[in-house]
Amino acid sequence: MTVLTQKALNDILQYLEKSINNLAMDGLENLELEGGAEGLKKFLENQFDIRLENLLISKNSSIHHLESGMKNKIIQKKHETLEKILKQFNN
Repeated sequence: MTVLTQKALNDILQYLEKSINNLAMDGLENLELEGGAEGLKKFLENQFDIRLENLLISKNSSIHHLESGMKNKIIQKKHETLEKILKQFNN
């Protein structure tokens, strides 16, 4: 496994934010999610996690091999991204 740099992690998180935003904006009209905002949140959380792990694997890394500070940064970014999307969904 490769040690991920802060820059590489920032690039991944930036890409992920765009990807999840695009998924939410482009797909909401076509997705049949049960549970309203909570269903949307769970779907986007799962997509975030899946896409994150795939991006890390492409860099020869894994969430399990990251430092705790990097994991915390990912958690914060995930929370911020989902909160922004859910605010737009609720408006």
